[in-house]
Amino acid sequence: MSTILTEKQKMLAGKAYQAGEAELSKERLKAREIVFEFNNLAPKFIKQRKELIKKLFGKTEKMFYLEPPFRCDYGYNIEIGDNFYANFNLVILDCAKVGIGNNVFIAPNVAIYTAGHPIHAHLRDQEYEWAQEISIGNSVWIGGNVVINPGVKIGSNVVIGSGSIVTRDIPDNVFAAGNPCRVIRQLTDEDKDFYYKDIKLEQ
Repeated sequence: MSTILTEKQKMLAGKAYQAGEAELSKERLKAREIVFEFNNLAPKFIKQRKELIKKLFGKTEKMFYLEPPFRCDYGYNIEIGDNFYANFNLVILDCAKVGIGNNVFIAPNVAIYTAGHPIHAHLRDQEYEWAQEISIGNSVWIGGNVVINPGVKIGSNVVIGSGSIVTRDIPDNVFAAGNPCRVIRQLTDEDKDFYYKDIKLEQ
């Protein structure tokens, strides 16, 4: 006997689902209440904002900071590693898991979208959606106004250039940019030597 999945279970399983049903609508409203409080606290209330993010996200580590305003759908599908920083206007549509590693820096106006809609109007008009996981590795810098689309995996030690639209996986140790985003070149120790030749870095 087949098991009937709830719309939430379908969403988390990467199947077509209808986001307007009661359970998901209630969970989005709960997230929006927390996000509203986060975005409207006075700048000096850093500790209080951090506690709200801990309450909202599925996983956090000791060191993280998000500049308000911030937006998300559910919050519980977002996992961030240690030493995470996000600048103004980060949007994460976390209908599927968004896993982010350690030492990730996100510039202003970045959008991370796990959610999509059917291309065919017949299903789209019935308000079906789908979602695919996004993962971002360790030591990644994402430039301003970048859009990351559903199902993308970004490796570790990666720089994504400003204004890029990421539609496919990006491997480790590269600079990638463009629309669609593509690998421009490998990153090597020569980059460290060029930019920081006057600074003695820890090896």
